[in-house]
Amino acid sequence: MEKTQEQSSPQTFTSRLNSNRSFRKFIRHKPALVGLAIIILLILIAIFAPVIAPFEYDAQDFSSIRLPPSADHLFGTDKYGRDVFSRVVYGSRIALMVASLVVVIELVLGVTLGMMAGYFGGKVDTLISGFTDMVWAFPPLILALGLISAIGAGLVNVVIAIAITSWAPFSRVTRAKVLSMKEREFVEAGIAIGETNSSILARYILPNIIAPNLVLATLTIPAAILTTSALSFLGFGAQPPSPDWGAILNEGREFLRDAWWISTFPGIAILLTTLAFNFLGDGLRDVFDPKQTVQ
Repeated sequence: MEKTQEQSSPQTFTSRLNSNRSFRKFIRHKPALVGLAIIILLILIAIFAPVIAPFEYDAQDFSSIRLPPSADHLFGTDKYGRDVFSRVVYGSRIALMVASLVVVIELVLGVTLGMMAGYFGGKVDTLISGFTDMVWAFPPLILALGLISAIGAGLVNVVIAIAITSWAPFSRVTRAKVLSMKEREFVEAGIAIGETNSSILARYILPNIIAPNLVLATLTIPAAILTTSALSFLGFGAQPPSPDWGAILNEGREFLRDAWWISTFPGIAILLTTLAFNFLGDGLRDVFDPKQTVQ
């Protein structure tokens, strides 16, 4: 009887987050804690970039071209004599800002369409699911390149292109969750007392699909950072002298033998950031998705 009652009551994101057992699971997940620590450090670096960076990211010094790492220039200098450490530090702002904007847009598009498809079903579900499958059939990077070629290069266009080509997973996850949630007793009770569809979606269904979408968002951020860096590396993203990590990689590729530090340090920054979010996402998945949790 108790099991039946537990299954019929909604277990929202908040209730699961407040669970002592869930908190203990997360604490025991060492890689997730390491990832969280790196992300917090990265956020602090982005916020206090003007204080941490010893030079402006675009300050040129032609008497200090391609200097190796030293006490004066921790990560060396590039072909214009700019301090690579300062550029990597300022580049954290671009990486976090772009990734956050991309994921927010993906969440809004994907969750909205997924909720409509799962809740209303019928022709609405067929139309939205068909469109979602069509978008998902294309590799996001290739589709983003096509869109940027049409609308032009630039950081804003990169955000738009990545977001509108990568929302499909959020729609599929949300649709599957809504299909199972709308058959639950508390949703049927809301329908029985005459609540509107928008009220049922907002009060009963939305709080219960936050957890899986939060996990997916955490695992999507690394993909957004990698795609942004790839587009910038190809010259479609942030334009010089913007300190985007991908753009710095591109600037240093011709000097890999003589000035390896120009590309190495932004590459390490990309690697650590993507690993941190992946570690955190794995930890959150263990907490919010009991089916994939190893007891």
